[in-house]
Amino acid sequence: MLFSDYQDGGVMWTGEGPRELRKLIEFPETYRETPVVHVSLSMWDIDQKQNPRMDISTDMVTEEGFVIVFRTWGDTRVARVRADWMAIGGVRHDDDWEVE
Repeated sequence: MLFSDYQDGGVMWTGEGPRELRKLIEFPETYRETPVVHVSLSMWDIDQKQNPRMDISTDMVTEEGFVIVFRTWGDTRVARVRADWMAIGGVRHDDDWEVE
């Protein structure tokens, strides 16, 4: 769950204008190089009275993790959002060795 603002009156549910949430995701294993990361909305709960304005993306992708960025604007009221992600890249293995 990225956030659930309707329960406690959070800004995504009560606010107007540009709103942004950033959440740091740490990979369970470090990648050899910066991976390619795909992020998508897997659940959204929004007020039906306004237009659904949402943007989800990644930022600051490194070998150790990345930041999910969720944005909305105008009078859109977002109650809660869940995001899924997938990182693609090489990881180290116990059988790896380096030639010097």
